[in-house]
Amino acid sequence: METDAKLPELSWLDLLAEQYPTVEAASAALVQLRAFLQLPKGTEYYFSDLHGEHEAFIHLLRSASGTIRDKINAIHGAALPETDLDELAALIYYPEQVIRHRRAAGDSGEWERLMIFRLMPVLQEVCRKYAHDHVDALSSNKFRFVIRELMSSSQDPAKSDYYRELIAAAVDAGIGEGLISNLCYLIQQVAVDSLHIIGDIFDRGPGAHKILDELMFHHNVDIQWGNHDIEWIGAAAGNPVCLFSVLRIAISYNNFDMLEDGYGINLRPLSMFADEVYANDPCEAFRPHILDENKYDPVAPALAAKMHKAVAIILFKLEGQLIQRNPGYGMEHRLLLDKLDLEKGVLRLNGTEYPLTDTNFPTLNPADPYALTEGEQALADMLRTSFRHSAALKRHMDFLMRNGSMYKAVNGNLLYHGCIPMEADGSFSALELDGKLCRGKAMLDALDSIVRRAYYQHEPACVDLMWYLWCGAKSPLFGKARMTTFERYFTAKDIPGAEELRREPKDPYYSLYEQEDTVRAILTDFGLNPEHAHIINGHVPVK
Repeated sequence: METDAKLPELSWLDLLAEQYPTVEAASAALVQLRAFLQLPKGTEYYFSDLHGEHEAFIHLLRSASGTIRDKINAIHGAALPETDLDELAALIYYPEQVIRHRRAAGDSGEWERLMIFRLMPVLQEVCRKYAHDHVDALSSNKFRFVIRELMSSSQDPAKSDYYRELIAAAVDAGIGEGLISNLCYLIQQVAVDSLHIIGDIFDRGPGAHKILDELMFHHNVDIQWGNHDIEWIGAAAGNPVCLFSVLRIAISYNNFDMLEDGYGINLRPLSMFADEVYANDPCEAFRPHILDENKYDPVAPALAAKMHKAVAIILFKLEGQLIQRNPGYGMEHRLLLDKLDLEKGVLRLNGTEYPLTDTNFPTLNPADPYALTEGEQALADMLRTSFRHSAALKRHMDFLMRNGSMYKAVNGNLLYHGCIPMEADGSFSALELDGKLCRGKAMLDALDSIVRRAYYQHEPACVDLMWYLWCGAKSPLFGKARMTTFERYFTAKDIPGAEELRREPKDPYYSLYEQEDTVRAILTDFGLNPEHAHIINGHVPVK
């Protein structure tokens, strides 16, 4: 028994021996780690609810929310005019664009030398709190030697000639532009040592795919999944309800560039189907929100509205099928297609009749309202194939899975997107997962495992649950009792009872989390000291 108890310890020692084969190597690593703990903590940045607004996010990230400009002003403000300060800041944030502009203007190597001289003090300043090895690791292999030597000699008067000659030689060798780009990206990376994205990268804005490209470039990023992110992961995992849900939202916000150009999703069959089935339907309630014009794939608003309605009807049917095979979800309130009286033009719900604003349901079979027509099924199969074959989507979803989780506890902070589901009395709500009632941390741990099994192993029950995480009453990512999408599309907001019909009550968490006892209970459940720890919560409404 004693030998068995020592096996895990011996296994760890074997693994350590691969990296540190000698006592001297292990001792040197311990010296480095002990000294490292005395350095100032790296700068952490927190973002939540980006919702596809790529331009604002990318600028905030590359500028370190203005910190880099502050350092430029402190270093060069007394010596340079405002226009030069602006140019240096723009160069650091967007090196490729500025260099391309300068090259087109015919600037000589003198500009390159001048920019390197101006960039180096900024790099020195942002690197002050970090070990040389850390900065070295972030440098490009091609320019690591030059950057290392510039860093070590820039402030040594005895090496001033060497420093100037390094810069001159780099420019004369034709690598000045590449060196400038790497210095700029290095400043960006070091200025934000760790990046926390607390959910909802996707939906509404036009550039979620561009945000993910930017995040994949960063050296240290973690993501706490939001309900909009999990919806996309579910779509990529093969959940057709999640797939039509992401399509519905993307089309409703006119995000055709992201779908077709960003991810290569073929929407031609959808546009043909919608134009035929809803040919004479104005689809007024389905007109897209034009937040941004499409550059590559402009779609006329009238056609977009038809596509939007076609996707929504298929979505409601697929939701019904999923709810019927999962009665444990308690989502029967979303079964509304069987409660329509199209001849009378009403929705019958809980003994009340609500007038419909739209009674054109050409694909609805009253005898079997949740069945897809042959054309709808063919379209669903085609779109699922298109999602599955998108290399760009897979790359981004793989990144979300590698770097993402339901929550993260780091540096005394507990990060999660939505909520910890609670009852009105302040106790943690229970959700049955894998045959066990789970609450608090145990619930989020179990759901984290289920998401990974859905994505990597395609377990049917786990794939289904991805939709529940998007909009289920006890989903820690959603945080509401219900979602009233159908009601908002098909009933007027000024009819009697409309406010209650459309109401989406929040989880009790959102009134209880202002109380100290609630916060202490959550932090304790996650193993954090409530005397010092903090909760950092996403899911912030964005208008």
